[in-house]
Amino acid sequence: MEYIPKPREQLILCCECGIPIAPNPANMCVNCIQLQVDVTEGIPKHLTINYCKNCMRYLQPPASWLYCELESRELLALCLKKLRGLQKVRLIDAGFVWTEPHSRRIKVSLTIQKEVFAGTILQQKFEVEYTIGYQQCPECTKLAAKNLWKATVQVRQKVDHQKTFFYLEQLIIKHNMHQETTNIKVVKGGLDFQYANRSQAIKMVDFLQSVVPVRSKSSEQLISHDIHTSISNYKFTYSVEIVPVCKDDLVCISKKLSGSLGQISPLVLCTRVGGQVKVIDYRSLQTADISADVYWRGDEISPILSANTLKEFYVMDVEFLGKQAGKYALADVTVQRMSDVGKNSNEIIVRTHLGNYLSYGDTVLGYDLALSNINNKFFDRLDQDIVPEVVLVKKSFKERRKKRKQRNWKLKQITKDEGELLAKKQAQKKFDDEYEQFMNELEEDPELRQNINLYKDESAVKRDNGSDMDEEDDDLPEVPLEELLDSLDINDEMDQDLD
Repeated sequence: MEYIPKPREQLILCCECGIPIAPNPANMCVNCIQLQVDVTEGIPKHLTINYCKNCMRYLQPPASWLYCELESRELLALCLKKLRGLQKVRLIDAGFVWTEPHSRRIKVSLTIQKEVFAGTILQQKFEVEYTIGYQQCPECTKLAAKNLWKATVQVRQKVDHQKTFFYLEQLIIKHNMHQETTNIKVVKGGLDFQYANRSQAIKMVDFLQSVVPVRSKSSEQLISHDIHTSISNYKFTYSVEIVPVCKDDLVCISKKLSGSLGQISPLVLCTRVGGQVKVIDYRSLQTADISADVYWRGDEISPILSANTLKEFYVMDVEFLGKQAGKYALADVTVQRMSDVGKNSNEIIVRTHLGNYLSYGDTVLGYDLALSNINNKFFDRLDQDIVPEVVLVKKSFKERRKKRKQRNWKLKQITKDEGELLAKKQAQKKFDDEYEQFMNELEEDPELRQNINLYKDESAVKRDNGSDMDEEDDDLPEVPLEELLDSLDINDEMDQDLD
């Protein structure tokens, strides 16, 4: 039998190191290919994985939290999902490299393949190290929040200004109702008072019901439950809504309600908001009190114009009618719009309750119903003889206040978390303007400032018995010195009690 020799394999020299190798498209040995090409390029070698120590769960982006045992299939899948660039290679094998459980390190060994040249596939093994970073999951955050506050009182009023809350803040300071709060947050439309226990929140709700007409409701949320001891932890929320009626608002009521209030006119002015809403009929000086229960009982009361729509009028003549009730006196006043003064003779005769306050040449604020667009079902049903062209509200001191020096009194304020509500200049300017209007109302209304504390401002410029005042400012309303208290810190009373 003839022996046929086996064909000898043809070898070539590596183009890099020169050793004989079997022919391949790269014409390089395996070592040289690994030196020239890194198939792990683009795959990170160090990553961070978030872990919650309380519930022992790992974060699976974007917002899922999974419980995984060490060196489990679930944890390996979570680690591989965080690796970028694996879709460009072929994963051959993956497994954990043992590390100490307390080292906060997880190591994963990967074997991948990738085609580097035409027909040349390179396989490489490498390790990826994960650092465990501690992060609290949302459920554990809620559980920990019970140590900060357990009950919150959300106070809201559906109006476009904050003057009610300025007044409410002063009442809270006077009665020390802010001392038990853990935080006070300023939110859109009101305030949030946070407390460490439920009884303090209930006490705050009772206080609010005694000073302003409100309606309230409560809710609770389960935080945790121990199945062994049957002990549950709850967070309580009390929602308190103040009636959307403020001082100087023009209010329209239904004929049914006006009959139950002593046949008062359906169109009245709000003169005060305390435990009840006090209104007055500016044409007859008849007054009525509207409780919170009456207001929320049905849709029979609606404010149609608020103080931000007041217009200025010039007083031409005042004719007293001889009827008086308390500080108000009935009179027929002839006024002219400020835009018409000196231009025409368009005069308006108005019946008002401000007879004791107005005289020729004064400026008065009022609602111009003739030029107002009012959309209200009760107002649309009123007889035309009841609806006047103008409703006068209060005397104006705008021009005289511009010439006045600095006030000799100030108010205390509570430290609040304002967030980003006053970050914009427009919001801050609106807040400052409303606070200035509230200060003006305190000067004009002695009854309003009876319930709050006003303090001396030592840094203000003192005026001795009005010697620096101009004659035209003699009737400018001011707060008498005997009503002012010495400047004290809000927490001074508490410090004195401790002493």
